[in-house]
Amino acid sequence: MKSTKAIFTKQALDMFKNPMVMVMFIIFPVVALVMTQLVAKSNDDIPTNMFVTMMGAIFAGMGLITTAAGYIAEDIETRSLRFLIIAGVKPHQYLLGTGGFLLLAGTVTSIFFALIGDFTVIETFKFLAVMIASTAASIILGTAIGMFSKNQQAATSLGMPAAMIIGFVPMIAAFSEPVEKVASILYTQQLNVIVNDFSTNLWKPFIVITSNIVVFTVLFLLAYKKKGLKG
Repeated sequence: MKSTKAIFTKQALDMFKNPMVMVMFIIFPVVALVMTQLVAKSNDDIPTNMFVTMMGAIFAGMGLITTAAGYIAEDIETRSLRFLIIAGVKPHQYLLGTGGFLLLAGTVTSIFFALIGDFTVIETFKFLAVMIASTAASIILGTAIGMFSKNQQAATSLGMPAAMIIGFVPMIAAFSEPVEKVASILYTQQLNVIVNDFSTNLWKPFIVITSNIVVFTVLFLLAYKKKGLKG
């Protein structure tokens, strides 16, 4: 517990020292707010929540992958991870400490999105549930990518294409049935399904998102055990 708390605090301090990372948690809901007020609400042909759900999906599905990967890669590059492992920090402690603060920050951002949107109580619940779950999936995917990277530059090189692919495939799926079938196994596709149609049952999307989280967690654990002491 102490190890997790120490890593959590370290990541919190690191983020506050990095304005570019902090901006990412602010800029997406700000853009959604501006576009909703200036465009959506003044145009009857545009759904009121279009920009909220669009920017929310981009944030939860893509925005945090490279950030999480960068945090892990930084620890590898500075050999902090090696020292943590030698000190007895377990994989789950490191994952909870590193990803925990990002998830907390992502949850706060998701709440801002919900406040901007014109949702019913049930829609707000569904929106927050799928946003937080998808944020967790992105963070864990990012940590796995970071563990497979030698340094921050490599993490960016791996994380950016992964974020683009996993984020844009659901957009392509909207125009292609074969792609839609393939994309159905991705958490980003299920995120888009829910935020674009709140009447959808949550069971299937959450089974898919949870499955993604399990796979990403396994990848992280394998990489931690294989590469940790080399970091």
